[in-house]
Amino acid sequence: MKSDLFSTEHLAQPATAPGMTLQNAKSIKYAVHGEMFARQGSMVAFRGRLQFERKGQGIGGMLKRAVTGEGLPLMAVKGQGEAWFAHEAANCFIVDVEQGDALTINGRNVLCFDATLSYEIKTVKGAGMTGGGLFNSVFTGYGKLGVICEGTPIVIPVSAQSPVYVDTDAVVGWSAQLNTSLHRSQSVGSMIRGGSGEAVQLMLQGEGFVIVRPSEVTPQKQSAH
Repeated sequence: MKSDLFSTEHLAQPATAPGMTLQNAKSIKYAVHGEMFARQGSMVAFRGRLQFERKGQGIGGMLKRAVTGEGLPLMAVKGQGEAWFAHEAANCFIVDVEQGDALTINGRNVLCFDATLSYEIKTVKGAGMTGGGLFNSVFTGYGKLGVICEGTPIVIPVSAQSPVYVDTDAVVGWSAQLNTSLHRSQSVGSMIRGGSGEAVQLMLQGEGFVIVRPSEVTPQKQSAH
């Protein structure tokens, strides 16, 4: 049987080392030797001797609250084998987190991560009950984090002299040391008269970076139409 489908570009090769690698732009392969964690429902294929366990709230240690932003639950993957993860054909990226780093990521953008990473669920300071980044996961430690993004992400440097304002539905994550607060760009009166609707943004100040996706439409909003 012959087809471009069977080219080496698409063929899943055996893993040469444990851990996380990009299978392609839309999926991550993880060679499991022990334990790792992933978004529930994100496993699209696996081979080998692997066990998948749902993790809810109330688990001790790192999984004391095994729920990322927007109530997204996680699962533990244990054993020896290979697993492939993806979510709605979103673009996948691998972030190497090193000792001393702290990265906050919106729960909707977390795909999978090493068991050596720890995280804490935090309410975004200053965001109140507005927008998509209510509860973010702050990752620290040492290991790899698989991140997903609808479309091609934009990484914007933030400096003390140049704060950045982002739509709360578009933000993916940012350097955890940045200060966050709400910024109101329009008055209620201007919105009634036909403003753009971009009345509230998340303002980030300090030294670091912010990652945004090229869309402010959330899956919940899409399903409403």
